[in-house]
Amino acid sequence: MIIFHDPRCVEYSRVGHVERPARVARTVPLLRERHPQWGWRLPQPASDVAVQRAHSTAHVDAIRRAADDFDSDCPAYKDVFQHSLRASGAAVEVARSARAGELSFSLMRPPGHHALRDGAMGFCYFNHIAIAALDALASGVERVAIWDFDAHHGNGTEAIVRGNAQIAFSSIHQYPGWPGTGTHSFDNIDNHPVSPGSPRGTHMREIERGLQTLLAFTPDLLLVSAGFDAYAGDPITDMTLQPDDFAVCAKWLRDCGVPAGAVLEGGYSDDLPDLIDAFLTSWTDE
Repeated sequence: MIIFHDPRCVEYSRVGHVERPARVARTVPLLRERHPQWGWRLPQPASDVAVQRAHSTAHVDAIRRAADDFDSDCPAYKDVFQHSLRASGAAVEVARSARAGELSFSLMRPPGHHALRDGAMGFCYFNHIAIAALDALASGVERVAIWDFDAHHGNGTEAIVRGNAQIAFSSIHQYPGWPGTGTHSFDNIDNHPVSPGSPRGTHMREIERGLQTLLAFTPDLLLVSAGFDAYAGDPITDMTLQPDDFAVCAKWLRDCGVPAGAVLEGGYSDDLPDLIDAFLTSWTDE
């Protein structure tokens, strides 16, 4: 397992904001202690070319300036442009590592799957998974699948990749729930809304259905928006998954036979380090 991580990603915060440095700061030592054999790599920032495949020039310039808060979820943090570029670069490197046969995970912040082509949203400034998928296509990959099991609909990813015949996107998410989208499927978009408080088995069946739809697309590369906020103990959602469920998701990923890489999206409980560990450990079959 290769972990792409830059320690600088914990250097920004705002008091009371749920997307806080501890999400990553507490995960790093836990993974290092439990898995000393895993490799750690410092990601390079994504290039302007890579970012602008997913985002408009105006949006990139707005994040670069970050003169005022974009909204209450997306403050104009100092150096947010560089933090976002590094997280996008980590996703790109995860995809490239997957193509080389390596299991890899991006342990970075900010997350990305709500970022729109022309706007920051939901703690997200650049859409890392979309940037990675489009970079893979530009590098010669024919078909890319994106499996998003974060508890919030990957609305930004959907908006960026919709209509692209080389990408299949599947999102399994709480609905009703923020951002209030993802209620139906169309074209290359496969949405699975799951009611708040649904039994674990119901939710997991939808996650598996989403994966099976993607596998039917026969992708050359499978990228995972790995959000852990469907956990029963998460403070901002109303779902019921347990650590073992994320381990099952990883087992499905391990057994699917498609080169795959994953990036951290949501997950805001104090148990996040153990949830990530359960997922990665099962993926590596330890």
